[in-house]
Amino acid sequence: MGTAERRRAPRDAGTAGPAAGSGPGAPDRDIPAPGRAAEGPQHGRRREPQPVYRQLWTDEPARSRRLPDPVRTAAVRAVLVVAVTLILAMVAFLCTMAGSWLAFPMVIGSVAGTVVATWGVLDVWVTRQVWNQRHGVVSTPSSTARAMRRERRRARRQARIAERSRERIRRRGGAGQLSHS
Repeated sequence: MGTAERRRAPRDAGTAGPAAGSGPGAPDRDIPAPGRAAEGPQHGRRREPQPVYRQLWTDEPARSRRLPDPVRTAAVRAVLVVAVTLILAMVAFLCTMAGSWLAFPMVIGSVAGTVVATWGVLDVWVTRQVWNQRHGVVSTPSSTARAMRRERRRARRQARIAERSRERIRRRGGAGQLSHS
């Protein structure tokens, strides 16, 4: 959609195509035509209403949260290893069909690649489980991360209460103390 079409956007969805008067030879609305420089709203000319633009896209919220960095790194690594393994397996198959001497080394390489790819996929799974346990994403009532957070909150609350009571005693200037030692 060019500048001319955007300036004269259709008022409703039923009209299609650019409005008349737009194109390479049509005068621009921002630049006054020769002989009409003094013309404006004060000289009896009615201003056209501003066109209403349609949004090009609408933002939708993400369906799932982004993976944590360590899990995403492991997933990218696993995808690369699996892709290389699949290429090795395909080359091994084609070399075998062609009767090439490269068939045996490629089969050995694809077997080794399968082992490494399996390790990569397991690495993603283990990294995700470890991250979930450490950061408390698991939402079962017996979650160890939830219990640890509860303990930390309790300890912080006790520390705040103790600090407030010490501050209160300091503000009173030591009143209520049995000895002045």
